Amino acid sequence: TYADLADLAASAPIVADVQVVRATRLKPAQAVGIAPGFVRFYVEGTVLALIRGAQGLPGQISWLVDLPIEGVRVPKLAKKTRLLLLATPGTRPGEVRLATPYAQFAWTPDLDARLRNVLTAMTAADAPPRVTGIGSAFHVPGSLPGESETQIFLRTADARPISLNVLRRPGQPPRWAVALGEMVDEAAGPPARDSLLWYRLACFLPAALPDTATAELAPADAAAAAEDYRFVLAALGTCARNYGAR
Repeated sequence: TYADLADLAASAPIVADVQVVRATRLKPAQAVGIAPGFVRFYVEGTVLALIRGAQGLPGQISWLVDLPIEGVRVPKLAKKTRLLLLATPGTRPGEVRLATPYAQFAWTPDLDARLRNVLTAMTAADAPPRVTGIGSAFHVPGSLPGESETQIFLRTADARPISLNVLRRPGQPPRWAVALGEMVDEAAGPPARDSLLWYRLACFLPAALPDTATAELAPADAAAAAEDYRFVLAALGTCARNYGAR
């Protein structure tokens, strides 16, 4: 999923397109700490493309990977198999370590493109900051019944401002938008699904508006702000992960 790729991209300083040259199955005594039902391989490969890596990589690299045993079949890693690796530097030149046990994927054009898009978004000058929590919320009823506006200010890792804004008008569906700055852009809207901003929100916002965010509001306004927050979460949708959060 997008969230899986973004989680991995955030933790992997090395991303490479690699072709297997040799995969040697290690004996159980050599595979310290391996989980039951897995086989460990020492893999050597040729770097076809270094997608991310500030320090560079040699043309030939090696790494360890644990592959699951499926039924009675022992897994194999055939020569010339093309892989995408997300890794960290090893202790010796030419050696890398997978960022997670599952950070090795069969290469496909689609996966390559999706991963590159995630990395480009994360390194862009205007990349949205990482959301760490919720600061405060305000709710202002309008002059007409059913009219209101809610602003929810988020906490971020680098203290850059992000706010969620929900606008309700009589006879119209509620509208919401994200503001990346001090001012609210009237033309702003919700983030596109499977974008970096969507990931920052859908995967890291708390499940409910904390009481501390509405402590200074009247009870009715606090309840309305909490309802608008639930509306935003529902609109964002589930942060689907196959591998769990990092």
